[in-house]
Amino acid sequence: MNENLIKDLKRDNIINIGIIGLGYIGSGVLKLIESQKDYIAKKTGKFINIKRVADKDIVKKAAKFEPMLGDEIIFSNNAYDVINDTEIDIVVELIGGVDPAYTYVIDSLKKGKYVVTANKDMIANKGESLFNAAAENNVDILFEASVGGGIPIIGPMKSSLAANNISKIIGIVNGTTNYILTRMQKENLDFEKALNIAQELGYAEKVNPSADIEGNDAACKLAILSSIAFNSRVIFKEVYKEGIKKITLEDIRNADGLGYTIKLLAIGSDEGGSICARVHPALIPKEHILASINYANNAVYLYGNFVGEVMSYGQGAGDRPTASSVVGDIVQIARDFNKKHKKPIFGCTCFVNKPVKPIDEMENKFYALMKVKDKPGVLAKIATVFGGNNVSIESMIQKQAQDGGSAKIVFITHHVLNKDMFKSMEEIVKLDVVNKVLNVIRVEDLK
Repeated sequence: MNENLIKDLKRDNIINIGIIGLGYIGSGVLKLIESQKDYIAKKTGKFINIKRVADKDIVKKAAKFEPMLGDEIIFSNNAYDVINDTEIDIVVELIGGVDPAYTYVIDSLKKGKYVVTANKDMIANKGESLFNAAAENNVDILFEASVGGGIPIIGPMKSSLAANNISKIIGIVNGTTNYILTRMQKENLDFEKALNIAQELGYAEKVNPSADIEGNDAACKLAILSSIAFNSRVIFKEVYKEGIKKITLEDIRNADGLGYTIKLLAIGSDEGGSICARVHPALIPKEHILASINYANNAVYLYGNFVGEVMSYGQGAGDRPTASSVVGDIVQIARDFNKKHKKPIFGCTCFVNKPVKPIDEMENKFYALMKVKDKPGVLAKIATVFGGNNVSIESMIQKQAQDGGSAKIVFITHHVLNKDMFKSMEEIVKLDVVNKVLNVIRVEDLK
């Protein structure tokens, strides 16, 4: 510790931290606190002291820090050495996943410790019970880093934007998928090639990238954002999700020709009596600001009834940006910390209970690409199916296919119920004039 600084602070102003998980993010948090310790103390009047760090592979991981830190930090391979230490004030959980992280966090809260986490899966699936445990023990759990890495969005929604009724959130909240789609668009790469590059660069998991490309990661983040924005609990399984595996270079080129860019969007909206929460690829206008969010960057765009339109933008992942948000939460707790008189920082903001609307009942515009027989009567048969299911066409483009006897048709619909579009596609694929429905993607005009 910095002895010159400590002697100027009362003992009550030393806050002891315990970190569970010394991986990619945990290492970043440790480095940031140690390098900025004096700076944080000057800002807050509190000395942040990392007392313990636990990791199942601690021997190898601690070796790179001990020469720099000496004996200041106690390293262990048992999380309960952190949780049961009566001098630890804040537990920082950075192992990820639901289990055993949830058990560690619940037990920490029950012992009256504040918790800071970057764990989107845990918050999106177990948030209600975590907040109840925090309230029962007069502490809090902060999780800014669970959405958007270094982008400040959760704290602002709970503080500076708290007086607003937020009606809609639109986010690009997964850097991996945004990186893949950007490379496809800018370099004319197919999905598999762009995914392979993302894996080589470490943006996507090499063995199993499904959490990103199937939309699970973004769905967790949207569940968290929607719960805060609309003051009603939304959990992961209630979020409709589609990934980007079906997006082709042809779709991207077609979208470009129509004035659109394809992005994986997380969209939440308050419909008054219910909430819509969906993650899926979408065609968005090229002139909209979200269309310019490229590579691994993230952005969250929201609408407040007094503040109007607000967007947070920045690096959505990485050890340094995510560590920045984690330590920001620690500082938030530290500012008014009183060991003898603990209190929630924000607490749970879900004070209403609205159902999440099923995707069938939501309305969207759609892009549909079909390969059809090149002969008279094709459009009439397809139009009959659309009309019979209350789907109206906004525009249509026909392109000659290379195999001579077929053509490709791009439809853009007006706003229709999802269930009506799904039913139309089930019937259209059975038409004798349709070779294949190549893709169906939602269109978001974002007006």
